[in-house]
Amino acid sequence: MTLAYSSSKFGAGLAVKSRRLQTVYLPALGLELVDASASKAAAKLLSPGRRRVFFMNAHCCNIHRRNPHYAEAVAGADLLLPDGIGVELAAKFTGHALTANLNGTDFVPQLLQRAAAMGKSVYLFGGRPGVADAAAARLLRDIPGLCIAGTRDGYKGAQDSGAAIAAINASGADIVLVALGVPMQELWLHRNADRLQADLTLGVGALFDFLSGSVARAPKVVRAARMEWVWRLAMEPRRMARRYLAGNASFLAHAGLTALRRKQLTNLQQRCLDITVSVLALLMLTPLLLAAALAVRADSRGPALFKQTRVGLNGRTFTMFKFRSMTADAETRRAEVLHASDRDGLCFKSRQDPRITRVGRWLRRTSIDELPQLFNVLRGEMSIVGPRPALPSEVADYPPRALGRLAVKPGITGVWQVSGRASVGFKEMIEMDLGYIKARSLRLNLQLILRTFGAVVSGRGAY
Repeated sequence: MTLAYSSSKFGAGLAVKSRRLQTVYLPALGLELVDASASKAAAKLLSPGRRRVFFMNAHCCNIHRRNPHYAEAVAGADLLLPDGIGVELAAKFTGHALTANLNGTDFVPQLLQRAAAMGKSVYLFGGRPGVADAAAARLLRDIPGLCIAGTRDGYKGAQDSGAAIAAINASGADIVLVALGVPMQELWLHRNADRLQADLTLGVGALFDFLSGSVARAPKVVRAARMEWVWRLAMEPRRMARRYLAGNASFLAHAGLTALRRKQLTNLQQRCLDITVSVLALLMLTPLLLAAALAVRADSRGPALFKQTRVGLNGRTFTMFKFRSMTADAETRRAEVLHASDRDGLCFKSRQDPRITRVGRWLRRTSIDELPQLFNVLRGEMSIVGPRPALPSEVADYPPRALGRLAVKPGITGVWQVSGRASVGFKEMIEMDLGYIKARSLRLNLQLILRTFGAVVSGRGAY
């Protein structure tokens, strides 16, 4: 099991696999971006089918917010590639760590290397007169076997769109790189999408300038530090000051505030859902709760309710309630059975645990033993949906990545619970919980609540 659940099953926000290529919706940007390695992205772009592809960096996102025509063009693209540290930071505001920075200057040559091996040709359209030719010459030196179908500048060569399109189509190019600058190149590709015959078209910004040497790239050490924007600002302070200083600040402020508002709204929605569901469930299930309590008391000595310290939001402990499904001395006997766990990882679970009572097995099989946690939900210690609350001893041994599941309130049900419960290993459970936290929304919570009924009926992993 991976985190790439389908959007129809779990809702917007979780990573989505479109056959072989994974994408992720970033609420802070209002965009769905490719979330994959450069090699996987290149393979998808060159696979059979027609695609229009744009790169999205902080500057593009700023224009996207203000220019409705550009926003329409972006919405019409088949794939959007994340470009730059700004987009990477914006993704992290909502808990997403993008797989790769697919900036055009580095990614397009990798794409063309694969294209050359496949016998595909490329057309370069844009830049000042002579720049596209110089860029083509550089590509031919760097990529043996690459076929350049043609070049055309973005000044006089772009004045007559009909003539430019006719020349591109006549070249028989499989790939067209358009370097007219943002937003002109995206608007041009959007307007002429039906007239261009190439399978793959990309808006590539200043790529030709870098390839031709017209604009010097930052040294590798600067690029490795993710500070190439500082280099470009130093090289062209007048032209780039507004874009990189005011623009980057505006972009990060907007993305941060959007993420904060979304988090606050999500928390409010979740609390309203928790109160509504827990109150209605307690009112409807009171006879069942009373019957379960009587059955526990009649089956074995000890209280009907079992209380245990668990770890909740941000590592705070609380007392969790369950119907007692084990003998009264179960906690003192825990060390005796730890070696018999059926589950990989830190969390103990044994199908043949001798401490479980007869009534307890039935309660666990039907998940009725968890119903008293509705009171924990009302008290604000738990949610209806969320990661299962862990024992303090388990959390003490968590690897650093697992601590991320403490970022939200624990829940009665969740992705892990509807995906097999105890049959799911510890590492897999952690990835499921982290994926849920990234994608948490009212819609997703409602979907998981509905799926819980099927999980209870099947009883998979419930013991």
